[in-house]
Amino acid sequence: MSDPALTPADVLAARRMPRVAPESAAYAQARQALLAEEIELRRHIERVAAQRRALPPGPVIDKAYRFIDATGAEVGLADLFGDHQTLITYFWMYGPDRERPCPMCTNLLGPLDANAADLAQKVAVAVLGRSPVERQLAFKAERGWRSLTFYQTSDDGFATDFGGLDRANGWEFPVLAVFGKEGNGTDARVRLFWMGEMSGEMADPGQDPRGAPDPAPLWTMLDLTPDGRGADWYPKLTY
Repeated sequence: MSDPALTPADVLAARRMPRVAPESAAYAQARQALLAEEIELRRHIERVAAQRRALPPGPVIDKAYRFIDATGAEVGLADLFGDHQTLITYFWMYGPDRERPCPMCTNLLGPLDANAADLAQKVAVAVLGRSPVERQLAFKAERGWRSLTFYQTSDDGFATDFGGLDRANGWEFPVLAVFGKEGNGTDARVRLFWMGEMSGEMADPGQDPRGAPDPAPLWTMLDLTPDGRGADWYPKLTY
């Protein structure tokens, strides 16, 4: 739904001033039309973000999920917040039966690590995996990551409940979830604020399942190129 207080996107796009000349008339017309769509996309992203922020209080997390930190200590979900009231978690596909982590998860975590120190000024960030924490930290060192904090799930309860593990066949799935904390200490109560819920059944024809906005810079950058992201290319751990 458009906001009547905003200048129409096509009016703004008409103010476009090409920086590289000469342009053909066809290119100029198509680029201006695309610019109007890009302005609408920006506005839609803002509307969705505002709608997300306005969600009512989410469900209370009653289960006592346990995790193992880098020191080998066992901690609870509330402990992952540190001094913050908001926690972003990413459950990655690196279970004990995997020889190597999922390349797609790895590709996402690289840029996240680069931004982790900035994110830590506002929220806590935790990467959760089923592999022993020592194994996750060894891969962190291998990739040269410096800032992300990794935890081992002490059992498969969290992974199963949040859709990161299909016990029937052992398949793993990535899970991005955001939690909020009310209170502190032993009286702290954790609620789910938001989690990615776009499943494979929700994918459009010809597309891989994906969330929106896509948190992976790789795909965002490829979407800017003539060939796009393609349908059959995926990142690898090594090239």
